[in-house]
Amino acid sequence: MLAASFTLAALVIRFQPLVEREIRSLGLSAYPLAIAIFTVVASAPFSVTDALAIMNGAIFGPVKGSIVNAIGLVLAALGGYWINRHASEMLDLDSYLERVPWWVRRFPIGSPAFLIAVRIIPGFGGTVATATAATFRVPIWRHVWTMCAVAIPVCTILAIFGDRVTVVVHNYEHRAHVYWELHRPHLHLPHHVKVKPTP
Repeated sequence: MLAASFTLAALVIRFQPLVEREIRSLGLSAYPLAIAIFTVVASAPFSVTDALAIMNGAIFGPVKGSIVNAIGLVLAALGGYWINRHASEMLDLDSYLERVPWWVRRFPIGSPAFLIAVRIIPGFGGTVATATAATFRVPIWRHVWTMCAVAIPVCTILAIFGDRVTVVVHNYEHRAHVYWELHRPHLHLPHHVKVKPTP
């Protein structure tokens, strides 16, 4: 899933003008659609939203992409909390907590420090934090702000990264296209034909 999501992000960056044109055809509904997709993915256990954050930056730009990511994260925090409150028995939280590093376990479970520290762990940290918050009946506002405190800065950086990479890729393609157009006539001329260089 991780490889597939980043492959999709790479394709979005590569074909960004086409994707942006299709997105613009949706009008203002493109923003709630992107927020809804981000919310659904970020709410799922063991989900990886990095590629989506990059794609939003590539499609909407660094500012609007960051706003889409931030709204999606808040809604995902609410949705993930609700899902775990009603399906906590599906996750083996005890085994997950045993895999948490010692420097995280020294904080009281459910405390803001614990919820922030565990989210730093790549892979399953976010799922453990959300499941812990729901199982131990942590106030939902604490769950939301601790999740956003970690995830929003990361997703903002990824949105900016997605936008910058898109600019670099398409500037390089533009220069390559100009170079090709300038030198293409020379490729098909016989060797005895001399072409006067352009000034």
